Amino acid sequence: MDKKLLDILACPLCKGPLEYREADKELLCRADRLAYPVRDGVPVMLEEEARDVSLDELDK
Repeated sequence: MDKKLLDILACPLCKGPLEYREADKELLCRADRLAYPVRDGVPVMLEEEARDVSLDELDK
Protein backbone atom coordinates (compact mmCIF):
# COMPACT_ATOMS: atom_id res chain seq x y z
CA MET A 1 0.00 0.00 0.00
CA ASP A 2 1.35 3.38 -1.00
CA LYS A 3 2.36 5.41 2.08
CA LYS A 4 0.96 8.64 0.59
CA LEU A 5 -2.41 6.99 -0.02
CA LEU A 6 -2.47 5.56 3.50
CA ASP A 7 -1.76 9.03 4.91
CA ILE A 8 -4.88 10.51 3.30
CA LEU A 9 -7.30 7.60 3.80
CA ALA A 10 -9.61 7.70 6.81
CA CYS A 11 -12.33 5.47 8.19
CA PRO A 12 -15.57 6.37 6.40
CA LEU A 13 -17.53 6.08 9.66
CA CYS A 14 -15.49 7.89 12.30
CA LYS A 15 -12.97 9.67 10.01
CA GLY A 16 -10.20 8.21 12.17
CA PRO A 17 -6.82 6.83 11.09
CA LEU A 18 -6.41 3.44 9.46
CA GLU A 19 -3.67 0.87 9.96
CA TYR A 20 -2.60 -1.26 7.01
CA ARG A 21 -2.17 -4.95 7.79
CA GLU A 22 -0.24 -6.28 4.84
CA ALA A 23 -0.51 -9.97 5.81
CA ASP A 24 -4.32 -9.73 5.94
CA LYS A 25 -4.61 -7.22 3.07
CA GLU A 26 -6.87 -5.04 5.22
CA LEU A 27 -7.14 -1.51 6.54
CA LEU A 28 -7.98 -1.56 10.23
CA CYS A 29 -9.94 1.08 12.12
CA ARG A 30 -9.22 0.50 15.80
CA ALA A 31 -11.90 2.95 16.98
CA ASP A 32 -14.76 1.18 15.17
CA ARG A 33 -13.13 -2.28 15.27
CA LEU A 34 -13.66 -2.72 11.52
CA ALA A 35 -11.34 -4.06 8.84
CA TYR A 36 -11.78 -2.88 5.26
CA PRO A 37 -10.47 -5.22 2.55
CA VAL A 38 -7.80 -4.24 0.03
CA ARG A 39 -8.44 -6.03 -3.26
CA ASP A 40 -5.85 -5.93 -6.03
CA GLY A 41 -4.22 -2.98 -4.27
CA VAL A 42 -7.49 -1.00 -4.08
CA PRO A 43 -9.03 -0.25 -0.66
CA VAL A 44 -12.75 -1.08 -0.50
CA MET A 45 -13.99 1.61 1.88
CA LEU A 46 -17.62 0.53 2.14
CA GLU A 47 -19.18 -0.22 5.52
CA GLU A 48 -21.05 -3.24 4.12
CA GLU A 49 -17.73 -4.74 2.90
CA ALA A 50 -15.96 -4.29 6.25
CA ARG A 51 -15.71 -7.08 8.76
CA ASP A 52 -15.95 -6.82 12.54
CA VAL A 53 -12.66 -7.22 14.39
CA SER A 54 -12.49 -8.91 17.77
CA LEU A 55 -10.61 -7.39 20.70
CA ASP A 56 -8.09 -10.23 20.47
CA GLU A 57 -7.30 -9.31 16.85
CA LEU A 58 -6.64 -5.68 17.83
CA ASP A 59 -3.75 -6.84 20.01
CA LYS A 60 -1.88 -8.47 17.10
